[in-house]
Amino acid sequence: MDTAAFGQVLWIALVLGGMYLLFIRPQMKRQKEQQALMASLEVGDRIVTIGGVFGTIASLEGDRVGLEVAPGIIIEFARSAVARKLED
Repeated sequence: MDTAAFGQVLWIALVLGGMYLLFIRPQMKRQKEQQALMASLEVGDRIVTIGGVFGTIASLEGDRVGLEVAPGIIIEFARSAVARKLED
C-alpha cells in the first residue's frame, strides 16, 4: 500500500470518527436519558409533555400516562410524550 492510498484510508477513518463523535454518540446519550426518564415516572410527579401540557401524573398503565391538568380533569398521553419532570 503506497502513502497516497494510506492517506485516503486515514482521511475516511477520521471523517467517520468525527461523524460518530458529533452525531451518533450524542443521540445515543439523549436516548438513554429519555429511557431513564420514562422508567423513573411515578404517580404524583409534575411533568411537561412534548406538546407543552403541564400536569400531575394521576395514573401509569403500561405505555399510557393519565395526566391531571386541572382538578378532576385527567387526559391520557403516551408515556413517550413526556418531555421532562418539573422540580418543586
